[in-house]
Amino acid sequence: MKNDLHTTKNRLPGRLPEAELMRLNTQSVPVETALRLPMYEPGDHIDPVNHTHLQPGRRRKLRMLLFLVLSYSLSTAVAAQKQTSIDSSQASSKAARHAGLDRSGKARKGKASYYGREFYSKKMADGTRMNPQSNVAASKTLPLGTKARVTNLENGSNAVVEIRDRGPYVKNRIVDVSPKTADKLGLKENGTAPVEVKPLEVPQPDGSVKPGAGATNTQP
Repeated sequence: MKNDLHTTKNRLPGRLPEAELMRLNTQSVPVETALRLPMYEPGDHIDPVNHTHLQPGRRRKLRMLLFLVLSYSLSTAVAAQKQTSIDSSQASSKAARHAGLDRSGKARKGKASYYGREFYSKKMADGTRMNPQSNVAASKTLPLGTKARVTNLENGSNAVVEIRDRGPYVKNRIVDVSPKTADKLGLKENGTAPVEVKPLEVPQPDGSVKPGAGATNTQP
């Protein structure tokens, strides 16, 4: 038929007859089918052989490249910020520890206790192992390396100690001594005793050593 819309004459290459287009436009498309349809954007190139094959255009490639660059930059920035935060936290913690130290060399009074067996050979604040037969001691406020004279206020016994650890973390206690020093001071019977701690040599931030309140006392 001459007016047959479906004749070869009316089928232009790459185009559909008008009636066919109208029929397709009014035809509803199932959701499942729509979801499977390829999404085309300006700049995309269609494979002339296989129309369902979508090749990314320049714009899409640029967007992908930009996304990768931004992702890398963001991850690098987050990592750097995290490291800076850690460094700042460590610096603040270190500054706080130094700020709480007493480098004045003044005498202090409080209670003394001694290391129990569970602490033998454990690492102390200065990195060395606790030796129960040494003169090591622990203080919360005196700088590590401080030498001080500890005197038992109940019996007058005294001993020289070197601060190499931190503690004791019990209210009113100002020093922990080794078992050997505890024997000299007479602490073992009750476990604690009121004492006076007089610093002999107090390390300063600049590397110098300041004489303390006990420096004039020449007792052995």
